[in-house]
Amino acid sequence: MEGFALSWRPRRKMRRLDYLIFLPITLAILSSLFAGCSSQPAATPVMQMGPVPVTITAVGERTVPVEVRGIGNVEALATVSVKALVAGTVEQVHFREGQDVQKGDLLFNLDERPFRATLAQLEANLARDEAELKNARSQAGRTEKLFQEGIVSRDQYDSFQTSADALAAAVRADQAAIERARIDLDYCTIRSPIDGRTGSLLFHPGNIVKLNDTVLVVINQVDPIYVSFSVPEIHLSEIKRRMGAGLPVSVTIPGEESFSSEGKLSFIDNSVDMKTGTIRLKATFQNQQRKLWPGQFVNATLRLSNQQNAVIVPTQAVQTGQSGFYVYVVKSDMTAELRPVLPGTDAAGMTVIQKGLEPGETVVTDGQLRLYPGARVELKKQ
Repeated sequence: MEGFALSWRPRRKMRRLDYLIFLPITLAILSSLFAGCSSQPAATPVMQMGPVPVTITAVGERTVPVEVRGIGNVEALATVSVKALVAGTVEQVHFREGQDVQKGDLLFNLDERPFRATLAQLEANLARDEAELKNARSQAGRTEKLFQEGIVSRDQYDSFQTSADALAAAVRADQAAIERARIDLDYCTIRSPIDGRTGSLLFHPGNIVKLNDTVLVVINQVDPIYVSFSVPEIHLSEIKRRMGAGLPVSVTIPGEESFSSEGKLSFIDNSVDMKTGTIRLKATFQNQQRKLWPGQFVNATLRLSNQQNAVIVPTQAVQTGQSGFYVYVVKSDMTAELRPVLPGTDAAGMTVIQKGLEPGETVVTDGQLRLYPGARVELKKQ
């Protein structure tokens, strides 16, 4: 019995081990066989989903302008701060705040009475000195004859001649003082030095102004007017090359899409801003309607040239991904192809495609969010 027990128990252990090893393998084989023979279809892959509704358009070709855009700031063509050139009291104001004035228009009158009194005094001094000069010259003439006859000495003759010369100099000084007094009297009448629009009135009748110290009013010349804007310095060479032809610049006002004005580039700054890498430009615009106002922000567009036979698509067709820009091209079998592109400038809602598309191809302009390479597409119902 003991020999039988020793011979049976090892065989029993081997059978349990075989069972534990081969049972999972057998179950795996049976599962795969049942799956292969099952009549149920496998899960539908993503690629076999229904067609995606999209809006499409054909890739076009046309001549488009090469433009550079920037944010501009409107500046007055000229700004003058009107000051008094004499001290005095404001007597009259001849304009209203915000009024358009022409060069030479009367703006202010200062009290002229002190200046007229000074002028009268100086004229009296001139008359006195002229009378004394006349007498001195007569005496010098008589002394000269006596000197030639040897009756008076040389010292006496020189003394009379020096007195006459001194009085002549006094007369000239009186004449200069009178001229200065007349200028000061003219400064009591203050006129506009330019055509422009007046700002706030800072002094009213009765106020005392100091000599060249206080600003009475600021006048801005607003027709024509400047628009200042900056563009990247990479365009500087082309701008300088085409400057002589009169590069056109257009501006629009944010919030007023109906307004647009055309002007000409008139100024290139003499240095590049090293902090921003941009160059400052100015364009001149006619402004009869006063739509452009100093200090106002506008959208400025500088047209450099025209690009012939440019490949264009609607801007909304161009998408941005991790690898750069791309569009979805609809192929003849109505499937979508993801196509990398190199976009160029934008013009009126269209984007120039420098590389990646050919005229006549079809691209998706709406519905890209649900697309993937190879997806089937259908046209959206209007």
